[in-house]
Amino acid sequence: MTLTDVDRKLAERYGRTRSTASRRMTWVLVGVVAVAATGLLGWSTVSNAINSVDADSTGFAVVDEHTVEVRFQVSIRPDTKVACALEAQDPDHGIVGFRVVELESSDDHTRALTERIRTTAEATTGFVRSCWIL
Repeated sequence: MTLTDVDRKLAERYGRTRSTASRRMTWVLVGVVAVAATGLLGWSTVSNAINSVDADSTGFAVVDEHTVEVRFQVSIRPDTKVACALEAQDPDHGIVGFRVVELESSDDHTRALTERIRTTAEATTGFVRSCWIL
């Protein structure tokens, strides 16, 4: 029996195996899909970061029993309108004041702001609840 006879008998018994070119094409295709998926994930991460708002409370002051002053900073892409929800709470963490503030677009990336919230009872804290793009 020659080598070609052995190959033919194995092919008849087990079926033909894929050629080396076919395997190579499969790996190239897998590589292209992996690169495309990585690029898509990177692009979605960057685009979400560009359109996000970062708001941090930097302090508060109780002005009187019906007013609290909240100091905060907002970081956003320049020339973007933003709204922020400010909240005042009592010692039991009950909400005693709430206000939504709309911030006009600005050339600055980060802005420091101070806003007053009217309260129904004396507040012990004031902070930024959340911000979003308008």
